Amino acid sequence: MELRHLRYFVAVAEEENVSRAASKLHVSQPGVSRQIHDLEDEIGFPLFDRNGKSVRLTAAGKIFFGEARDILERTSEAVKKASLGGVPQDEINVGYAPSHTVEILPRALGTFRESFPGVRVTLHDLSGEEMLSLLLQRKLDIALTVAPHKLPRELDMKELERDETCVAVGATHPLVTSEFVSLKQMAAEPVAALNRQEFPLYHKHLEKMFATIGRKPRISSEHDSVTSLMAAVAAGNEFAFLPISLSGAAGRRLKLLKVRPALAPWLTVALWRKEAETEAVKAFIAATLAEPTKTDRIR
Repeated sequence: MELRHLRYFVAVAEEENVSRAASKLHVSQPGVSRQIHDLEDEIGFPLFDRNGKSVRLTAAGKIFFGEARDILERTSEAVKKASLGGVPQDEINVGYAPSHTVEILPRALGTFRESFPGVRVTLHDLSGEEMLSLLLQRKLDIALTVAPHKLPRELDMKELERDETCVAVGATHPLVTSEFVSLKQMAAEPVAALNRQEFPLYHKHLEKMFATIGRKPRISSEHDSVTSLMAAVAAGNEFAFLPISLSGAAGRRLKLLKVRPALAPWLTVALWRKEAETEAVKAFIAATLAEPTKTDRIR
């Protein structure tokens, strides 16, 4: 059995038609049919039920299809990984969530550039969903974002920071003089949120949080960025949930109130593809974990 047999088999299984598979593979139809028959003779059982021009996987064929596709994918990744390991990287693409990396990212960039001055770091301000998608498409090397609910098997993850969840209110909000608030207390208040279409996981997090007290969030406005969300809170009587690390960015226009009982923290992580763990990628992730310098600590 050779990889060629598996490629032909997978193409026929996906197309459910030998002619279309042959066209996709840029080979003759008889050649594809012959390779499939040779494969079935080799393994000793039929992979397809044949009915005229169409073919359907047998029960055994369905099992073999999953395994064969996995073998081809692993072979392709092995070639890419080996080629990456032999060629120095001159650029890495890093996706980041601004609201969760205000302290991590500047520190990481400074530390990384000291060790890899010849590697250009290109930054991409993206939502968590966009980062996951671009990582899997190999258009990002690293993502600095909130921990996903489910980690794809192709990715690895390193926890960077746990950030306390606070309630942000503007100067005119009735609760601005409070030091602590409770989730039950905020349940009746209008909440400003990120856009549901672009940040669906954010909304799931909100709903899960309020479900602990048997309520639903009273969302009054949605925004496409944390900057616009903070501006809306500063201008009216809405509130928003923000990580305490944004206290510096919020400035005097917002007050961040601590929540008691405390809410689940924001978990910021680094994500990267297992097969693309180059020296530059490993060094950048290590840089995100570096201890803050005296300059970093100045507020």
